[in-house]
Amino acid sequence: MALPMPAIMKTTAARLSALFLLLFALCATLLVFYMTSLSVRMLATQTQETINEEVLSLGRAYQRGGLPTLVRVVEQRARQPGANLYLLADANGQILTGNVESLEPGVLETEGWTTRPFYYRRYGETEAERQRPESGQNETQRAQVRGHDALALVLRLPNQMILLVGRDLGEPQRFREVVNHSLMLALGMMGIGGIIIWFFVGRAALKRIDGISAASRRIMGGDLSGRLPTTGAGDEFDRLSENLNAMLTRIDTLNEGLKQVSDNIAHDLKTPLTRIRNRAEATLAGKQKPADYRAALEATIAESDQLIKTFNAILMISRLEAGYSAESMTGVDLAEAVRDVVELYEPLAEDSGVALEAGPMEATTVSGNRELIAQALSNIVDNAIKYSADADAGPRVSVRLERAGGEIRLSVTDNGHGIPDAEDRVRATERFVRLEKSRSQPGSGLGLSLAGAVMKFHGGRLDLLPADPGLSVVMVFPDKDRS
Repeated sequence: MALPMPAIMKTTAARLSALFLLLFALCATLLVFYMTSLSVRMLATQTQETINEEVLSLGRAYQRGGLPTLVRVVEQRARQPGANLYLLADANGQILTGNVESLEPGVLETEGWTTRPFYYRRYGETEAERQRPESGQNETQRAQVRGHDALALVLRLPNQMILLVGRDLGEPQRFREVVNHSLMLALGMMGIGGIIIWFFVGRAALKRIDGISAASRRIMGGDLSGRLPTTGAGDEFDRLSENLNAMLTRIDTLNEGLKQVSDNIAHDLKTPLTRIRNRAEATLAGKQKPADYRAALEATIAESDQLIKTFNAILMISRLEAGYSAESMTGVDLAEAVRDVVELYEPLAEDSGVALEAGPMEATTVSGNRELIAQALSNIVDNAIKYSADADAGPRVSVRLERAGGEIRLSVTDNGHGIPDAEDRVRATERFVRLEKSRSQPGSGLGLSLAGAVMKFHGGRLDLLPADPGLSVVMVFPDKDRS
């Protein structure tokens, strides 16, 4: 599809091409004119030096043999090919000898260097060349009609005779014309090339922009899976498309998460809300004792607290996934945080018959939020205790902190039944996902999801690895001190 020229001229690429073309043409023009002027001045200086040397040579001939010797030398040099201009005239300006047939009037009247180039005629020119120049002719045509331009030195001898020694300026004029023609040709070629490049560069840029616009319209129409096209050239259009595609992927992920949250809330929170309503209805239906009413209210409060915790976890995950947190980022000693969490969960582990232990740990500091890291570690330890209590032999949970391969790895490993299937391990970090089909264990399915969001917020990741038997949940932090 052909693109209109006005649209191409509005593109940044075309404007830059035009600007560079104009700048280059201006610089080239100034440079050529400067070189032309310099060359002409050099040729003029060389011409004057040559004429001065000729005059000195003729002067020595005149001193040596007088007028006869001067006439003989002038006639001899005038007949040589490519000779300078030689003219010997009487006191009235009547030409006696030399290779000049006629001069521009007034040239012989002033002694010294001629103030400007004058035209002359050599012997042997045809009659047709004696016509006067006409307007509209170029410099070469005018020179052929009126004669040749020259620069000369006029001297009066002691006997009042006039000696003129000059040099034809045709060579500097031809040089100037060649340079001017070359300049016009070069500028014309640059102009044509610039217009061609201008058109094709602008056309390619418009095609890229049209592709991006078409993809944007599809995305605005609701197709969030669409992405802006890239060519792999790595130019500014590709960088812009890649950044926008990353933003679209992020938006798509958040929208998908929002949809999953809505579905999971409708599915998982319906049961506790129904249980609260049924309990309240059953309590009000019969004649109950005050203790029964109190028990019903306490159970309702417990269910409500669990719902509040669930909503708080959802809000925290949403904030972390959006990349926003009001809490300050400081240096966190992971070893100290591990000791605090292990100390907090030791009574629960003891009541559940689980051996909770922490290996030797060196002081390891990361940049982060201590409360979020402790919350994520608490969720992981709580899950490990919960799902290792029914282990076949000696339920135990171990916490390890180590540096490896430029990373800081905080792992919580249990010897329970674990998650054998790799796809299930990936799904375990999604919101409201509970792999326990019977759902006999308390929980909302948000513990690992919150831990994953916390690690992503800290620039790390959450890995779920098989422990054979059991499961190892690893919080991986970047080790910036050793990277």
